[in-house]
Amino acid sequence: MRRVRLPREVHTAIRAMHPQLKQRIRAALDTLRANPSAGKPLQRELSGWWSFRVGRVRIIYRTSRTVLEVSAIGSRTSIYQDASRRVARASRRG
Repeated sequence: MRRVRLPREVHTAIRAMHPQLKQRIRAALDTLRANPSAGKPLQRELSGWWSFRVGRVRIIYRTSRTVLEVSAIGSRTSIYQDASRRVARASRRG
């Protein structure tokens, strides 16, 4: 099964969530570790990344054979812009 990699911002966001939502996020991450294609592939600047819905919250992630890398977790209204910024920032760093 894949190892989950969470950036500090994502870890902080999860800690601030309601306990029930935290449980649902953990269950979703377990689902994605076992079956990464359970989400929907994204397009344009987030091509190569996937989105998984947990109620009103989205998990933006990509996978390799050994790692499930989460870029962002948040509400649908802003998550795609946040994820685009983080992906662009990470690609500039190398």
